[in-house]
Amino acid sequence: MIPFVDLKAQYASVKDEVLPAIEEVLSSCQFTLGSAVAAFEKAFAAYCGVEHAIAVNSGTSALHLALLVAGVGPGDEVITTPFTFVATAAAIHYCGARTVFVDIDPRSFTIDPSQIEAAITPRTKAILPVHLYGQPADMKPILEIARRHDLLVVEDAAQAHGAEYDGVRVGSLGDMGCFSFYPGKNLGAYGEGGMVTTNDAERARVICMLRDWGAERKYEHVLKGYNYRMEGFQGAVLGIKLRHLEAWTEGRRAAAARYDRLLAGSGVPTPEAMPYSRHVYHIYAIRTARREAWQAALNAQGVQTGIHYPYPIHLLPAYADLGYKRGRFPHSEKAAAEVLSLPMFPELMAAQCETVAEAVTRLARADRLVDPL
Repeated sequence: MIPFVDLKAQYASVKDEVLPAIEEVLSSCQFTLGSAVAAFEKAFAAYCGVEHAIAVNSGTSALHLALLVAGVGPGDEVITTPFTFVATAAAIHYCGARTVFVDIDPRSFTIDPSQIEAAITPRTKAILPVHLYGQPADMKPILEIARRHDLLVVEDAAQAHGAEYDGVRVGSLGDMGCFSFYPGKNLGAYGEGGMVTTNDAERARVICMLRDWGAERKYEHVLKGYNYRMEGFQGAVLGIKLRHLEAWTEGRRAAAARYDRLLAGSGVPTPEAMPYSRHVYHIYAIRTARREAWQAALNAQGVQTGIHYPYPIHLLPAYADLGYKRGRFPHSEKAAAEVLSLPMFPELMAAQCETVAEAVTRLARADRLVDPL
C-alpha cells in the first residue's frame, strides 16, 4: 500500500533529534509554554520573516485570536471562501461575526480577488484569504482592496508553511498570519498546535494575553481570555522539525513535479502553480468527475487517496443559517465534487509516484473508452 501520508517515515528521520528534545522538556517540567515553545516562536518568526510569532494550541485557536485582535465581533462580517476546511468559518463564528463567502478561482483553488469588492458592506471588518493546498492566494489585489476599504487581512496559512507569494513568505503578507501544526501538515506537531504571526507588537502582546486566560502577569487577568497555550512537548518537537522544513518542502515539490511529468498528456487535470507562487504542495489534488469510482479503484490497487474537501462550507448543515443555496458558488461546488488528493509527503519515492501515476492514467484511459470525448 502506498500511503496517502507517511508520518512514520518522517519520525524515523528525526527520531534521534526529537527524543532528546522531549527528554529535556520532561526534565525541565515546562509542560505548558516554557523555553522550548519560546525558542520555537523565535525561530518560526525568523522563518516567516516577521517580528512576532505567538504559539497556541491549534490552528483554529490561531484564527480565532487573530480575528479577535483584528476587532471582529458581533454584527461584523468577514469575507472568505467556502472551499476550505470548516475551521476557517468556525473561527469567524466564534467571534460572533457573519461569514461572507465569495467563490474561488478554479485554477488556483484560492479566493477570487475579482469577486471580493462586490461582497464588501459597511459591516465588513476583515478579509480572510486561504492559502489552500499549499498555494498562496493572489495577495496583491487582495491587499489593495483591503487598503481601499480600510479592512484588515488575516491569512489562513494552515496548509502553507514556507509557501511564498512573489518571493515573500506567507504569514508576513497580511496584518496577521495563522498556521496549523496538526500532525499531517507540512510542519506537523505530535499532537495539536498553531501559531499567529505579525509585525504588530501590540497585537502580539494582546494575543499573548488572550491565549493565557487574558493575564498580563500570573493571576492579573486584564482581558477575558482563553486556555489556548501550546504544550512544551509540541514546541520542542516543532523546533526540531522546523530545521528540516525546507528540505521536506523541496521533497514535496520534487514529488509534485514528478507527478506533473508522469500525468502530462493523460487528460487528468493536475494542480496548477500560479506564476506568483512557490507552491509547497500540502495537497496534490487532481480532478475527476468519477471521483468515488477512481478512489475505490486506486485503493484496490494499493494507493491511498484523500478528499479535501467533499463539501463546500455553505452547503454544510451546520452553516445552513448563512442562507447560501446550491449553485451560488459554482467553482467551489464543482471543485468539491471533483478533487482527489494523491499520496504526497517528502519521502515519496520516484517508483511510488510512477505507480500512482500509472494507475491514474489507466483510469483516465478507461473512462475515455467508455465515454469518448
